[in-house]
Amino acid sequence: MREVWGDGGPEAAAELTRALADALAGGPAVLPLSSKDPGAKALRDAMKPAEPIEPDTAVIIATSGSTGDPKGVLLSPKALTASANATHARLGGPGHWLLATPAHYIGGLQVLLRSLLAGTTPAVLHADGFRADDFADAAAPVLAANGPRYTALVPTQLTRLLDAGGRGLAAARAFDAIVVGAAATSAAVRERAAEAGVSIVPAYGMSETASGCVYDGFPLDGVRVEPDAEHRIRISGDVLAHGYRLRPDLTADSFADGWFSTSDRGRVHADGRLEVLGRIDDMINTGGVKVPAATVERALTAQPGVREACVVGLPDAQWGEAVVALVVAEGTPPDVEILRRAVRAEAGAAATPKRITFTAALPLRGPGKIDRTAVREALLTSEISD
Repeated sequence: MREVWGDGGPEAAAELTRALADALAGGPAVLPLSSKDPGAKALRDAMKPAEPIEPDTAVIIATSGSTGDPKGVLLSPKALTASANATHARLGGPGHWLLATPAHYIGGLQVLLRSLLAGTTPAVLHADGFRADDFADAAAPVLAANGPRYTALVPTQLTRLLDAGGRGLAAARAFDAIVVGAAATSAAVRERAAEAGVSIVPAYGMSETASGCVYDGFPLDGVRVEPDAEHRIRISGDVLAHGYRLRPDLTADSFADGWFSTSDRGRVHADGRLEVLGRIDDMINTGGVKVPAATVERALTAQPGVREACVVGLPDAQWGEAVVALVVAEGTPPDVEILRRAVRAEAGAAATPKRITFTAALPLRGPGKIDRTAVREALLTSEISD
């Protein structure tokens, strides 16, 4: 196993790219880690570098996931290249990329791999906060190149570019495509991007699928998506990982007969478009009625004055669980009762939040994902006041 520690800068990206090239050619499996992540050493130790590596492994993505339990996703050269090639085929061919997300996560690592396969050198936005002017500066060499120009962002980064306007937004407009992943892109953000002339491609995927495998609702070439009888999303194709590092039990639970069972609920429409309905474990049982948190979140973020929302279930003596929402407003917070009526009309009485709290920003973990555990704990301990 080859550990590659990076600080988010260009030199680290170049070192990781060289390690990837070597791994694809049959060299040691790569374990990318962030030197700025306080939890990286624990993740590294959980991967047991001294133990033999599972066959056909080019990259191990170490993640604590949504449960906090360390896992190492095993990705083969075939899975990694299938994802990169399918992405280029969907977007418009190999091109020039800007790395704007951490490379130790699968989304950032794939930017390096796509560049490697395209024979281009990626530009790098140093992973030290995110500012619109810095994005514009980092994007300049990519936008000056001939051929397709791409980058990948998380929704929070895209929102900051839309808010800031100016040079950062102008740079965003100049990309042929911006893949937006790691977390769901709300309808409101999609509309804002379209109105601003920014070409975004919302992506759904995970480390186990070697990055996004469904673009704008439709699976990439070679990918199949099929919810099971309980609406759990299942995925198959060459992009799949072949298991978890030293965890045959987890591997057997998630991978079977060429399919990977995700932790998400969804449905496929008649035109083949996948609609992700939320995580299996984000279902709230309130008064005997099961309410998907994502349904309430969509109803809230569709309302004027709401930028983001996270909905969780909190213990309640009467209801078992109470539906509670933490909301980021656009400017002056909208009237709570108007929001509650909107949810009731869209999703029913049981889904109506018993409490709506406003905050300046939602807590995040990883590459732009909402930290639901932190939201729940903060609301339970009243660290976020009404």
